[in-house]
Amino acid sequence: MLRYIRPASFDCRSMLSTSERVLESIRNNDINSALLIIHNTVIRIITEPLCTSQVFGSKTLDGLCQRIGKANLADMQQFIPETTYTPPDQHVFAYIVTKLEKSGGHTRVIEDFIKARPNAKHIIWSTELDGQSDTDYVLNGLSKKSTVVYEQAPKANYQQRLTWLQECLLKTRPKKVYLFNHHQDSVAVAAIQPEMKLEASFYHHGDHHLCLGLYLPNFEHIDPHPMGYHNCRDNLGINNTYIPLTVDDKGDRPADWQFFREGTLTTCTAGRSNKIEIPYFVSYVDLLPKLLKVTGGKHIHIGRLTPWALFKIRRGLKRHRIQPDRFIYTPWVPSVWQTLHDFRVDLYVASFPYGGGLTLIEAMGAGIPVVLHRHIFSRILSGIELAYPSAYSWRSPDELLNYCSLLTPDDLEKAGRLGRTQYENFHSGKDLQALLNDVARVRQNPNDLSDKFSVASDEWALWMERQINIRRVISRAAHRAYRRFRACW
Repeated sequence: MLRYIRPASFDCRSMLSTSERVLESIRNNDINSALLIIHNTVIRIITEPLCTSQVFGSKTLDGLCQRIGKANLADMQQFIPETTYTPPDQHVFAYIVTKLEKSGGHTRVIEDFIKARPNAKHIIWSTELDGQSDTDYVLNGLSKKSTVVYEQAPKANYQQRLTWLQECLLKTRPKKVYLFNHHQDSVAVAAIQPEMKLEASFYHHGDHHLCLGLYLPNFEHIDPHPMGYHNCRDNLGINNTYIPLTVDDKGDRPADWQFFREGTLTTCTAGRSNKIEIPYFVSYVDLLPKLLKVTGGKHIHIGRLTPWALFKIRRGLKRHRIQPDRFIYTPWVPSVWQTLHDFRVDLYVASFPYGGGLTLIEAMGAGIPVVLHRHIFSRILSGIELAYPSAYSWRSPDELLNYCSLLTPDDLEKAGRLGRTQYENFHSGKDLQALLNDVARVRQNPNDLSDKFSVASDEWALWMERQINIRRVISRAAHRAYRRFRACW
């Protein structure tokens, strides 16, 4: 049981039983069990709502992963004694992932990294520990490029996948390895060992939950946004590097653009269920019909939602007597940027309770005004520092509704210009190649933290109390059901 959690990382006492089990498995040469224990431990933590954006990393777990990888590498060398550590291939860059999806933000970052080095060879190794990758997207997209090779781990146990990955690293010897692992991927974090003498970077995209790899020694730690950079450097004590998120420029608003084109406000939000359907004091699916009632216009949602969420939205539309065609739902689009232009969107409402960095940047690049949510306890989940300084942010639903009801075309025009300027100055990708090659003269510093954000202590405490009470009710109901089941049998 976890008894105490510090905001920065785990208290060592809470990890004692996990550490003992992992070390015992290593002593018994049961590498697979050791990896599985760590994987399952992280899963339990990231699915606990009270740990979200409070627990970011664990030196204990990262150290155990490295110890597992060292033991496995030593066993491999018994069977491959002739293995020598030749100098890295200067023309090969490798990316270790847990899973690739067409709508995944880190997939697009990898694509940008590849485009920044068009003359090099790129290899993507996927451990497949979080389900199967979107193979069709990979084969029809990334793998079609002659300079990109994509390889999946064998369908085997965790140790066999680790052995496969370490063999790939030893045989290929890339110039640099980028770690894009999901939170729980113990195989990816165990694979790279100091004796391999490989230059490696950890890309911290799993930034609002505990993520393995945060405290890896001898790794460059990359943060892609100001909130994460300041949190890792100032609160977690990590010597990190800032490489801003970038998106290809698909053009400003068309010359004939008019806000309130149809006399009403057209809004849009992009985000999948993993960003939208999260327990929180304000619900996107409940607020959306109220937003449409206030604006009198349309709302476009981009990103796959569950059938239950869609049912609740449409039920809310019916309750507020809103025509169903004013809510436009599309599970996936090739470009959020282009979709905003196609639908002549007036205002981009950033997803909540979890914000999306790349989609926010696309909206600003497209010249669309943005409005963000100030999360009740997490600056990272708010994303305020990614937007232009004067971007409007709201906390209570009434703030958003009042803001939308008072907007004018001039307000939107001014905000759209500021967003486009923010994109051009920080996120166009024009300096990405120089940043990746560590050219000091173009090294960017992230924005300072905004004074707009503050923790809403009272709301946070009430929300946590509600979550605990709900859990107690569910636990008691489950216990009663179990007792009735036993009595029947």
